[in-house]
Amino acid sequence: MAGVNKVILVGRLGNDPEVRSLPSGATVVNFSVATSDSWTNKNGEKVEQTEWHRIEMWDQLAKTAEQYLKKGDMVYVEGKLRTEKWTDKDGTERTTIRVRGLGMQLLGGRSGGGQANSDMGENPAQSYAPAPKPAAMPAAPSFSNGGGDDDLPF
Repeated sequence: MAGVNKVILVGRLGNDPEVRSLPSGATVVNFSVATSDSWTNKNGEKVEQTEWHRIEMWDQLAKTAEQYLKKGDMVYVEGKLRTEKWTDKDGTERTTIRVRGLGMQLLGGRSGGGQANSDMGENPAQSYAPAPKPAAMPAAPSFSNGGGDDDLPF
């Protein structure tokens, strides 16, 4: 049976991307992204929970991340989960979960506001290796209220 391993994150970078060139010639970048969720508890107090996600990207996408991403930037990351098991120096088995980034997009520009991709050039989507688009879906019907309430479909 086949499965789906897909992650979509929208959050802020917790650190500047750290880039390494490997002896094989490959380039890898690592950075963390914070996502937050907030709600009101039963006592009426606002509660916020932040999750930190470790992201790794390879080769051309790594070079693009190094060039455009900075700590505090809002970013959209698309990828898949990877589990790494290793033994630390004390002999304890450890597990780390990373997101292998396959696509990304800077949101809100460098200043944290304004138009998305404002400093990415004319066609940022090409340099960000977006995931393939699914097959075209039929367009949803659109409704207008130009004729009054009698024209509503419900």
